[in-house]
Amino acid sequence: MAEPADVHFLERAASLTRQGSPVLAGPLTGERALQLFDAQLGSRHLDLAARRLRAQGRGFYTIGSAGHEGNAAVAAALRPGDPALLHYRSGAFFLERARQVPGQAPLRDVLLGLVAAADEPIAGGRHKVFGSRPLNVIPQTSTIASHLPRALGVAFAIERAARLGLETPWPRDAVAVCSFGDASADHSTAAGAVNAAANCAFQGLPLPLLLVCEDNGIGISVRTPPGWIHAAYGSRPGLAYFHADGCDLADAYAVSVRAAAWVREHRRPAFLHLRTVRLMGHAGSDVESGYRTPAELVADLDRDPLLQTARILVDHGVAAPAEIIDRYEAKRAAVAALAEEAAGARPLSSAGEVMAPLRQGGPRRTASPGAGKGDAGKGAGERVTVAQAINRTLAELLDEHPGMAVFGEDVARKGGVYGVTRGLMKKAGAARVFDTILDEQSILGLALGFGLAGLLPVPEIQYLAYLHNAADQIRGEAATLPFFSSGRYRNPMVVRVAGYAYQKGFGGHFHNDNAVAALRDIPGIIIASPSRPDDAAGMLRACVDAAEADGRVCVILEPIALYHVRDLHDEGDGGWLAPAGGAVPIGRARAYGDGRDLTIATFANGVRMSLRAARRLAGRGVRCRVLDLRWLAPLPVGDLLREARATGAVLVADETRRTGGVSEAVLAALTDAGFRGRAARVTSEDSFIPLGGAAEHVLLSEKAIEDAAEKLVRSGP
Repeated sequence: MAEPADVHFLERAASLTRQGSPVLAGPLTGERALQLFDAQLGSRHLDLAARRLRAQGRGFYTIGSAGHEGNAAVAAALRPGDPALLHYRSGAFFLERARQVPGQAPLRDVLLGLVAAADEPIAGGRHKVFGSRPLNVIPQTSTIASHLPRALGVAFAIERAARLGLETPWPRDAVAVCSFGDASADHSTAAGAVNAAANCAFQGLPLPLLLVCEDNGIGISVRTPPGWIHAAYGSRPGLAYFHADGCDLADAYAVSVRAAAWVREHRRPAFLHLRTVRLMGHAGSDVESGYRTPAELVADLDRDPLLQTARILVDHGVAAPAEIIDRYEAKRAAVAALAEEAAGARPLSSAGEVMAPLRQGGPRRTASPGAGKGDAGKGAGERVTVAQAINRTLAELLDEHPGMAVFGEDVARKGGVYGVTRGLMKKAGAARVFDTILDEQSILGLALGFGLAGLLPVPEIQYLAYLHNAADQIRGEAATLPFFSSGRYRNPMVVRVAGYAYQKGFGGHFHNDNAVAALRDIPGIIIASPSRPDDAAGMLRACVDAAEADGRVCVILEPIALYHVRDLHDEGDGGWLAPAGGAVPIGRARAYGDGRDLTIATFANGVRMSLRAARRLAGRGVRCRVLDLRWLAPLPVGDLLREARATGAVLVADETRRTGGVSEAVLAALTDAGFRGRAARVTSEDSFIPLGGAAEHVLLSEKAIEDAAEKLVRSGP
């Protein structure tokens, strides 16, 4: 069945007559109009081909760009060195950007994405995305508005790198462009990113960011109130506003040129509002007649940007109607031939091939202090607390890595809520250690942008509970970027998160959060969970190395309650102090003791509790060894099995929740590996954490560990 947009264009274009002058108004020349028309035609026929391929069972993606082809004008107004984070309706932008770079085959590339071909040059058949290293188009998937904080970070990083005298992949005067729809503009993520951009401008911080809202008036089936985008964004302090008719190529190009030039010159953010239409529905499965009237659909067809460009070309004598039709049909034939070729391309053929980008590289450093067997309190050098170890290691790393930056809420002048970053700003300077606004999405967005710019971001999330506001910046942006770019783009970053419970007399839920499930199921990320000072230092070093050398996304969960602990068993024994050491191996556990009755597998606060419990159990004839897992991803399965088989009995002491907690993964790993001994777990309750002493009713305790250990051992083989 013919698409109405296809039929309508052919009928109307054939009947066009010349009515204008031979000279185009504004910066749009006849030659440039033809170039942009070619991009528009290519985009339209890619959409039509996507529908045909899907109908034939050979294609898998039908969200198209029809009605948004005016975004070719935005690409023409920018430079190919300007990093672009694009809306999924950016077909014409992508084609016009590709025209500016020799040796590109964008039509073929998009079609290979539509059929999920393994040879597709950006995502490798994992998704249909607009992305290209040569074109500086950073691939984005379709999490609503999630790319806006990253775009903010890219723009900020361009200027911050220049201030530090460091190179980025882009020219010094580059502009970051980010496009999105009107429905996305209503998302809290978009609102937060725009607010952060305006905040930077208000402070006088340079931020060369061009935000392009392609407003077609509808999000799937939900209408955007007429005038809303202008009302919401047209008069924001610190945000220059430009408006254009995205269906009128001459107007779209003229305004885009002005907007891009303004951002490039002033190094401040701007909002370009392009009024568009949406043709052919949201996607191939969308039946618009169920929620739009026939009159509305016809009105959009009459504003078809291809038809408007054809009218400009005919009016000004650049092309006759017959030539317009010939160009349209020639592009159809070219795309159809490429589509037929793409449909026969090889798909991904195995789980290993699909997951290859998640398994790239590994830590370059080898283990020294803190690896393998260990005893609390031993080691050379000044013995320090966990907080001091992290602080000193961050200071050393800032010296060693000129592109490293530490930032977050209260990390600079105050030095963090717990003093962990105290003195770092004075040592490394305010350009590398700085405070952010209180918005976790913006913090992680900055980190994502810094990583793309070749810098080494070490952001801090003040409390684990606050991470959940922004988890999609790790899940939907950081973790997916190497996956959907076949490793061509990476997100080197080390996210420090103050977390877990057991703060005495302080906090409640939002300062004592033990929910880690949202992190543990994200493919490809590294999750460190140190307990002791030497491990905290060594694991931080290992994560920084993995981020810099292999572009890994690392999250370090730092136990707040252990930051300033000095003693282990008795007051004044200094048993929890240790010297800050070198990097330790990712995915390796640390064992304490050689008891033959029971292995207690644990992590973070559980390590100290288990060591204390083990000493008391020894007095009752139960000989335990304690295994600090240290890494929650990748889980140290080999070390776990070795220590489990040494005793034949394993108790998992897990301070996180029983449901969705770490113990589930540990017990599953033992089962999967064929462990035949006895295994049990003791955990915190499936509860939020209340204030004061009430927390003790729902959190794992030393007594609970002792009781569970004795029960498991006494139950016999």
